[in-house]
Amino acid sequence: MKFANELAEDIWTAKYRFKSAQGGGDSSIDETIARVAAAVADAEREDIRPLWRARFEEALTDFRFIPAGRIFAGAGTERAVTLFNCFVMGTVPDSLPGIFEHLREAAVTMQQGGGAGMDFSTIRPSGSVVHGVGAEASGPLSFMDCWDAMCRTVESAGQRRGAMMGCLRIDHPDIEAFIDAKRDPARFRNFNLSVLVPDAFMQALASGANWPLIFDGCEIRSVPAKALWVRLMRATYDMAEPGVIFIDRVNENNNLAHCETISASNPCGEQMLPPYGACLLGSINLARLVDNPFTSGAFLDEEELATLTRTAVRFLDNVIDLSRFPLPAQDAEAKAKRRIGLGITGLADALLFCGATYGRSEAIELTRRWLGVIKREAYRASALLAKEKGAFPLYKKAMLKRPNLASLDEETRSLIKANGLRNGCLTSIAPTGTTSLLAGNVSSGIEPVFAYSYTRRIRQGDGSTREQPVEDYAMQVWRQLKGDASPPDDLFVSAQTLSPSDHLAMQAAAQALVDSSISKTVNCPEDISFDAFADVYIEGYHLGCKGLTSYRPNAVTGSILSVAPAAKEPEKAEPPLSPRAEALDGTTYKLRWPDSAHAVYVTINDEQQDGDRRPFEIFVNSKNMEHYAWTLALTRMISAVFRRGGDISFVADELKAVFDPRGGAWMHGRYVPSLPAAIGGIVERHIGTLEVPHEAPEQRPDPAPRPACPQCGAASLIKVEGCSNCLDCGYSKCS
Repeated sequence: MKFANELAEDIWTAKYRFKSAQGGGDSSIDETIARVAAAVADAEREDIRPLWRARFEEALTDFRFIPAGRIFAGAGTERAVTLFNCFVMGTVPDSLPGIFEHLREAAVTMQQGGGAGMDFSTIRPSGSVVHGVGAEASGPLSFMDCWDAMCRTVESAGQRRGAMMGCLRIDHPDIEAFIDAKRDPARFRNFNLSVLVPDAFMQALASGANWPLIFDGCEIRSVPAKALWVRLMRATYDMAEPGVIFIDRVNENNNLAHCETISASNPCGEQMLPPYGACLLGSINLARLVDNPFTSGAFLDEEELATLTRTAVRFLDNVIDLSRFPLPAQDAEAKAKRRIGLGITGLADALLFCGATYGRSEAIELTRRWLGVIKREAYRASALLAKEKGAFPLYKKAMLKRPNLASLDEETRSLIKANGLRNGCLTSIAPTGTTSLLAGNVSSGIEPVFAYSYTRRIRQGDGSTREQPVEDYAMQVWRQLKGDASPPDDLFVSAQTLSPSDHLAMQAAAQALVDSSISKTVNCPEDISFDAFADVYIEGYHLGCKGLTSYRPNAVTGSILSVAPAAKEPEKAEPPLSPRAEALDGTTYKLRWPDSAHAVYVTINDEQQDGDRRPFEIFVNSKNMEHYAWTLALTRMISAVFRRGGDISFVADELKAVFDPRGGAWMHGRYVPSLPAAIGGIVERHIGTLEVPHEAPEQRPDPAPRPACPQCGAASLIKVEGCSNCLDCGYSKCS
């Protein structure tokens, strides 16, 4: 099998190609597919392994079925990694030893490649009395700082960046601080945040009532529901976070409500999971199943879709037995319920092939039809697997009354009545950013096409870069069939041209046919009014969505929906370094760091420039010579930045983001991840004490560029399905 383009091959080489320590491994994508198919077939009885190995290999060929990246990368290798994508950790206890034990469990989980979601609602609010020690509690956000620092540490030691979801109930007394947390750009950089919103709050909002903030059954205070909702929406409008999870709807529609209560999701939001729950993901590529694309006779082969669904359910069920688990509790939870998350990718491209415009009625109807086939065949396959291998241990016949099962056709329900189910939950729609690129740049998950063509810069081994044009899969097919004919604008819509209501309509249509949830970003135009933006969430609630994540380009997070680069301004000469005056005024700060026997002294000298006072140079001194070389290098570089002028506030932000793998320290009631981070805090404090701001822009800047990629540095980061993806180097992270 050949790759569709060089980018796909580069991604395979970097992320999914196995290379053993002895020099062996995958020499081609066909060998990767054969490795994965053979490993998953090993879970079958010996006499039928060859049959299922061949069927699995057939499904994987041409990327018609795409298992999640961890399965592609890890199955059939000697790597001590989990094949599950993400986990929700156990219920965090309201005690110091218990909290830090759960921090350890999260670290172990992420060390093996799993992302983690946590509900911090169980930790008492800040200011509460800690009986027995005569102290006041610091609240859940202070402990989230510990998780954030841990994630950076684990990320530095492993091959994959960590990802976490932090959840808090909207009735927790610290909810306002949680809502506003991401306004500090240096805080919770490894977290996605979601607010758990019950139906009672939405009723209070509709009636204009007050909303009680409670902990451990006691009301601490109350606030107007409207004011709290406006605060949440304003933070999301400005910062794209927190997201919202309608938690009562999640539990009411959960197949497994008889044996679990859900209070958190995985980092990308497609899997709402109980304590120690895990999500195992795979996607059927709808774009590969359409015959006669861009003709009046175009249709999706539903028989092939049904066959692939049955094969994929068996494949994912086998992976449960094949995978390692970071914690015994995760192993037990996964095997007690055998939850899988079968979804789709390439939906937008498949709709294009069939002449249906994303978000319109015909597209909604086709989406319902195709997902209906997947739902029906997934449940039938699971019932037949239960007959062959046994139902999952916590299966109860009462599950047939749950909403997802009650809506099945009678033939499927009869199969379940007779055999039970092998899997407690079967479907979800996950983000497929990198694997969709691997499959030839098909549209990702359930999202619309972001851009039909763009140029990607690829870094070479010698450090140079080359440019490669990249086209969406549907556009490639259009050009093959239609040549230079222009595609119709009313069909080739994109994330930039769709309205929020179009996004919601597609998400709601899919949610009605999906067991778990959907990773989906509702893209909003930059100039959308605040009231219209807030209405998106109300509309999503009434349409039946289980959760919502939105993105509006803004000056803080950047404009991620710009395809064409802005006009290039004439290059300007670098400003010369300012000469040093003979004498400068400054301030020296004393810093105590636990690892150092001697105090560290940070001196920042200032200069007067055009009537403004601003930092000019920095020195760090201590009797402890251990840090001399790096502190000298650091202060020289920072001083050079200070002397060049311009906005220097980023210096403090960058220093505060540095972490020490050996651990940080608690200073002034807050966790500081490293000595450089402590120095960054001093720089920030010093800048804040200057009487005149260091820089006042003369005019509002043009719409902000895309955020910079943390891997290659290019301003090419976009947000799709709750994940950050770089258009240049292929970097991907759920955050």
